[in-house]
Amino acid sequence: MDIHGKKAAIVTLGCKVNQYETDAMRSMLENAGVIITDAGDEPDIYIVNTCSVTNMAERKSRQMIHRAKRKNPNVIVVAVGCYAQVGKEELAADGHIDLIIGNNKKKDLIKILEDYEPEGVPEAEVLDIASDRSFENLCVDHLETHTRAYIKVQDGCNQFCSYCIIPYARGRVRSRQKEDVLKEIRNLAEKGCREFVITGIHVTSYGTDLGDIRLIDLLEEISQIEGVERIRLGSLEPGFITEDVLGRLSRLKNFCPHFHLSLQSGCDTVLARMNRKYTTEDIREKCRMIRTFFDTPALTTDIIVGFPGETEEEFETTRRFLEEIQLYEMHIFKYSVRKGTKAAVMDHQVPDQIKAERSDILLAMAARNKKAFEEAQLGREKEVLMEEELRGRKNWYVGHTREYIRTAAYSETPVDHQIVKVQLKTVSEDGYVEGTLAAQKKKC
Repeated sequence: MDIHGKKAAIVTLGCKVNQYETDAMRSMLENAGVIITDAGDEPDIYIVNTCSVTNMAERKSRQMIHRAKRKNPNVIVVAVGCYAQVGKEELAADGHIDLIIGNNKKKDLIKILEDYEPEGVPEAEVLDIASDRSFENLCVDHLETHTRAYIKVQDGCNQFCSYCIIPYARGRVRSRQKEDVLKEIRNLAEKGCREFVITGIHVTSYGTDLGDIRLIDLLEEISQIEGVERIRLGSLEPGFITEDVLGRLSRLKNFCPHFHLSLQSGCDTVLARMNRKYTTEDIREKCRMIRTFFDTPALTTDIIVGFPGETEEEFETTRRFLEEIQLYEMHIFKYSVRKGTKAAVMDHQVPDQIKAERSDILLAMAARNKKAFEEAQLGREKEVLMEEELRGRKNWYVGHTREYIRTAAYSETPVDHQIVKVQLKTVSEDGYVEGTLAAQKKKC
């Protein structure tokens, strides 16, 4: 198929790694002469970067695919990513899909499209990901905006948590070569990008398969690149947090003190059933250490409620623990059965009504914690990377502090894609902190 001049739309579900891979596929398509458009603009090619973390994520992937085919029966529908990897047979039987591309094959997207010949039977390009030890070296060479870039440095996971399908969808730990990471960041920094989010499926395992480098070493080299104003990390395993690492991070002038700790539960017996490799005492100590090295760092986490077998006593233990450690933000998820995982067949599945009640309790706590943390910052002057004009408020711009506090300020002149100093004034009911613009720092 001649794809030059064709129109393509890409939609993304799931995590920051998926977003990075979408950005890379967009770059590949544009370099091949494909016109990137919106899903509603009658594209010739419709790519869904799927997610498989829950059954609901897979359902959303199918819904997007079906919607596209109903709207335009002639569109070439391409399912890529995690659901394409673990659900190849299900997608092949779906009847709405033309191409199925698994993980570690996205780098071949252009060739697969060019070789495609419509014959009514979906074609599948899916590797045995468990046996593949190569890192899929995608590259983002430009972005639509110059504010923030996701940089994928690692893929795969060796943890095999009992609720998680990702090791089967992504394979084992594989790290990207340091020079490839640095080259990509140098290029994007030269093109005006100022914040870089270092991400991976299990990002803190970076380098364990390379031998002589670890994530902290990579971060130190990234921090030296001209134009890199901010370095932000994705989800962190507690084992990464040591006094040595925190000391080295605290010396990086462009490191953002925002630590997203992968917690999942605040009860040791639940953590053991999840096959997590730490205890609540470990988490308590990590939080203490972070707060020793950084002034008011933002600590955030993910929590699953209603995991199989979770009793009222275990939930209450989690609630008390979360009250104790006082995190800035908590993302609360009701446990969702994921077929193919050990947890899916565990005894004592928790009823949906009880999951909802427990979720509501923690969501209320999360709202209180978030407001308290933001109110404690009022009166301080913070650097804010402005991302866009605030919808519905003329001459107001919104962005994030280094702690990832969403912040808005008024400016007579455009300040989007700039780092500015803002004195924080009030916590808005609309999900951001309002402030007063001070001196502009640097244009991005």
